[in-house]
Amino acid sequence: MNDDEDGQIASIGIHPKRSVLFAQVVDSNPRVSFDEDGVMLDIGTQGSVGKAFLGDVARATMRAMAPHNTPIFVKEPIYDEQRWEISCTSGELQVSIRSRHYWGFGLLTRCFLNEILIDGELDVRARCILDIVASLGRNPWEPSRVRAFERATSANMVSHVSAWEGLINLAKNNMNSQIDILQDSLNRLKGVREEARSILLEAEESLDRARKALSDKNAPAVERALSRASSAIFRADPKTDFDSAERDLIGD
Repeated sequence: MNDDEDGQIASIGIHPKRSVLFAQVVDSNPRVSFDEDGVMLDIGTQGSVGKAFLGDVARATMRAMAPHNTPIFVKEPIYDEQRWEISCTSGELQVSIRSRHYWGFGLLTRCFLNEILIDGELDVRARCILDIVASLGRNPWEPSRVRAFERATSANMVSHVSAWEGLINLAKNNMNSQIDILQDSLNRLKGVREEARSILLEAEESLDRARKALSDKNAPAVERALSRASSAIFRADPKTDFDSAERDLIGD
């Protein structure tokens, strides 16, 4: 990443390989420490040589990437504990986050923004961004000072909104497609087996919960509901002969 704050990478949402997003920091916590190699540690860990305020955006990003490797401070804070750069990997994703102030000389938490650079498969990036926004419970692209944010990021708000919402909508569309596929499977089974009515009702309710969770941007809840719906549809499908297999297992 470019260390020159006058030459920023443009805001990028949907792209084959990389996304670059800018987010407003609202809460400076949690506070973490790091060792001489820049490895992030919990406060109070033996061997730590410095401290940093991670902030709510970076914390949400780490949660969205879980499980992930231990983050590394590639640029450690010196005088300002909220000015740093970290990198972290998780499966197909490689993420770098750069924290810096963009107004008010960094005297307040809301003076800071995070520049998030994510490399990896597009669908995986989109899902990660959806989880970040859900974890924060707010729109991270909405700054406390619009003009200053636009100058500091070399992009207008239309560009920022488009980058974030493009990825969010992609992730939601992917999940909607999964819901539609299961709904089609459920519809084909209706009326096929009278004894499976209650199971199909269970599947229908799970799909309704998945839709509700998706409207709330709660991707983990969507996945749980889809898993329950898929299991119910499998049990209701006469081609799986689930009841016969269950009886055989009980008999054994």
